[in-house]
Amino acid sequence: MKALFNSSPIPPLKIKPRIPNPKTSLQFPISFTKRSRSTIKVILESAAIDELPDIRNPAVSTSYRNPKLRRPNQTVLDAQTKVCTGPTQTKPLNAEQAFKVLDTILKSVKGELKDEDEVSNAQLGAFFAAMTIRANAFPEPTQWSEGERKAMTYYWPHLVRVLPPDIIFLADPEGSVMGFGSSIGPRFLGNGTSEMRLVGALREVLAGGHLGYEEVQGVLRDVLPLSLEDKKSASVSESLLSAFLIGQRMNRETDRELKAYCLAFDDEHGPAPIADVKSLTHYGEPYDGNTRYFRSTLFVAAVRSCYGESCLLHGVDWMPPKGGITEEQMLKFMGANTHLNPMHAKTLLEDEDVGFAYVSQREAQPSLYSMIGLREHIKKRPPLATTEKVQQIVRAKGKEAIVAGFYHGGYEESLLMLMRRRGVHSGLVVKGEEGALSMTTRLKSPSASKGLPVNYCSGFRSLNETSSQAVDGVSRESFNIVVNAKDYGFEPTDTPRTDRSVTRNIELGLAALRGEKGPTYDRIVLNAGMVDHLLGCDGAQDITSALDRAREAIDSGRALNRLLNYIKISNKVI
Repeated sequence: MKALFNSSPIPPLKIKPRIPNPKTSLQFPISFTKRSRSTIKVILESAAIDELPDIRNPAVSTSYRNPKLRRPNQTVLDAQTKVCTGPTQTKPLNAEQAFKVLDTILKSVKGELKDEDEVSNAQLGAFFAAMTIRANAFPEPTQWSEGERKAMTYYWPHLVRVLPPDIIFLADPEGSVMGFGSSIGPRFLGNGTSEMRLVGALREVLAGGHLGYEEVQGVLRDVLPLSLEDKKSASVSESLLSAFLIGQRMNRETDRELKAYCLAFDDEHGPAPIADVKSLTHYGEPYDGNTRYFRSTLFVAAVRSCYGESCLLHGVDWMPPKGGITEEQMLKFMGANTHLNPMHAKTLLEDEDVGFAYVSQREAQPSLYSMIGLREHIKKRPPLATTEKVQQIVRAKGKEAIVAGFYHGGYEESLLMLMRRRGVHSGLVVKGEEGALSMTTRLKSPSASKGLPVNYCSGFRSLNETSSQAVDGVSRESFNIVVNAKDYGFEPTDTPRTDRSVTRNIELGLAALRGEKGPTYDRIVLNAGMVDHLLGCDGAQDITSALDRAREAIDSGRALNRLLNYIKISNKVI
């Protein structure tokens, strides 16, 4: 390594008059508009909301962030946005930016910055690991800029006197990156068995290398779960763990590394329960939610459950970096129980009046959930952002399928690989809006970004006949398609905006399930019918029939009743 310094609508629901119960009535935020408050309240009150617990939920996605989490330093976080990314996406800092960042780090380490202005160890780990990987393994355009070299030449002699050994190791693991010899990095071993294992793995990662399946799983199982309350009892420092996570993403994970992340905590609560259903679709929405557009999956699940396509949703209440609207936020706002474990989900999946369920990562995989705070300080998405979408929290006696959203090109193949590894009958990846699962009826903009277009779908499905394409004992056919909604009779419409408003997303979804025609209704129908068709579901071989089936589930009122039943019954299963 060279030294860088030198170089048709249903009728309205009938509402029974009642006296509001202050202990059970939904308490809507003041900012919630009169019309939307009325829409949601009327529908929910029809569902015997008296039996639900007291709920006081915020209306925007940002308010679901855990207030106990410490916020990162914004100056360094802005720099991480630029440098903690891939070999072609990284944007080197100019001199002004680099000097500002290193000055902030120096002041923080010297104790001159307090509270949220202080740079966390996780930020230090991610930032310096990123700088080292860029120096060692990135192509010339994304290596250090002249401004970064000048800033480091000036600040490193001061930083090396005050930085802790683990950060010095990350910044200069071989004693050569910084332009003059240093024995701290080469001699650093870590404290304790777990940290020593992590340091050994990091030496490979910081050099741009890759790890084996068992090596990655060993590290993860050593260090998780993290403790939010008592960081002193942690088995490894946050700086080293954040460096490991961001480093593996910057190096673009191999298949074996992704499989290790995907499968590491499958058995955290023992074997997954098996639901007695003929078909089960696992929905893998990006956990960090939607910040701009309507998120349809919860309402699609209610539709598909009406005709025997059971759906299992999973996610979190809030997740960085986007901190957008999630299914958990919507369900919680509407009064559903969001603390169900996999066995509770099995019960709801098997219930003939429900047929879908949601499980929070908090309940299913607490070890992974414990890293939310750390992930905020890493800034960029770690490998987990890909693998957590491909989980089987509950299994099925019948056929299983996984559907996952993606945004960045290349990860569609990784996701499909993980689905095949899971042994499901069918798998589907969708480049929906915001990288989520929602296909749109909007026409493609002439100024659309490069790469795969929105509504691109790729996947595989099982075959009934014998085929030479058998993998893991299952015969499959692969497909790729860009869904043009206009080809299936949908009028082009702009996607409804939600802009982090949980209540707006709920209002749109409930109005559509009541049969109100328009862009939201069309999106729910499109996403339900198209997923049925692409996964090869029974009765969906003909796309027109699949779409008509979805419309009937809505127009008959059955889909809305399924959602209302879920809200009620989820509060009774515990």
